[in-house]
Amino acid sequence: MTTAENPMQKIITRCWEDEAFKKRLMADPAKILGAEGVSVQDGVSIRVVEDTEQVRTLIIPPAPSHLDDDQLKGITGGGGRPDDEGIFKPPSCTDSFN
Repeated sequence: MTTAENPMQKIITRCWEDEAFKKRLMADPAKILGAEGVSVQDGVSIRVVEDTEQVRTLIIPPAPSHLDDDQLKGITGGGGRPDDEGIFKPPSCTDSFN
């Protein structure tokens, strides 16, 4: 997936360029994400946090219920699987909130 095809990258870029859009996204993330083509599963709440030069956000994903041997190798060995562009991403990376 190219940057131009990635809806999350488009949303982030728009936030950098359009302060009013960023404020709407921060006020009602599910609505704005939906309007931009990013589905949000019913019952899931989204929190938008803006990093600054002095503040960074560490996201701790939900703990997996079970990891098989291949998944464990990816975590402990720093592995993962390549995406369509050959970029390796760990199993927890996603482009949606489902």
